[in-house]
Amino acid sequence: MNKIDPVIEDSWKTLLLEEFNSEYFLKLKDFLVQEKRKYIIYPPGKNIFNAFNLTPFDKARVVIIGQDPYHGAGQAHGLCFSVSDGIRQPPSLKNIFKELEDDLGIPIPKTGNLEKWTSQGVLLLNATLTVRANQAGSHQNKGWEMFTDAVIRKLSQRKSNLIFILWGNYAQAKQEIIDLTKHYVLKSAHPSPFSANRGFFGCRHFSRTNEILRQLDQEEIDWSLE
Repeated sequence: MNKIDPVIEDSWKTLLLEEFNSEYFLKLKDFLVQEKRKYIIYPPGKNIFNAFNLTPFDKARVVIIGQDPYHGAGQAHGLCFSVSDGIRQPPSLKNIFKELEDDLGIPIPKTGNLEKWTSQGVLLLNATLTVRANQAGSHQNKGWEMFTDAVIRKLSQRKSNLIFILWGNYAQAKQEIIDLTKHYVLKSAHPSPFSANRGFFGCRHFSRTNEILRQLDQEEIDWSLE
């Protein structure tokens, strides 16, 4: 197997080089090569590591953990919960914006593109970074979760005072690999329409994040998108 030279922001590349050249990741790469021969895969290759490219390791202050990329045409662009400009907002994202409006009075934006958050140190990390078109969860348990767990561990080990935002049971399970003596964890139900009424609405995670950042003498996140 050949070594992998990923196109990813330099600080992350250095930190994750061992992962990229591990046996599981080389198998994942082979799987993706085979998948691309037979199926449409989202997001496009250049966007797979978008979360890392837009939020370098040393800039990360807040980590929001998602599960899978969106599997509809044009939706996924490498950031959890976010969609490309001009794409209709999926239901979970609409609920995120409803909570943001209730929490901070920020009007619901027309765009569903969350890149403005990433430039302020919000890492929007999906546990699985690719998916087959129109087949939710089709790239789970192929190696991506091992990779993103390694990312979370390195963030936990090498940084302090990060704010991890864990929406839903899947994201909350990641708490096991976060050092709770060094970091802050905010948990609630998932923003999906199936669960948002069971604790996501009213969680006030946006204002609570800024409250923690103020206590740390850090600049608050401007959560508005327009």
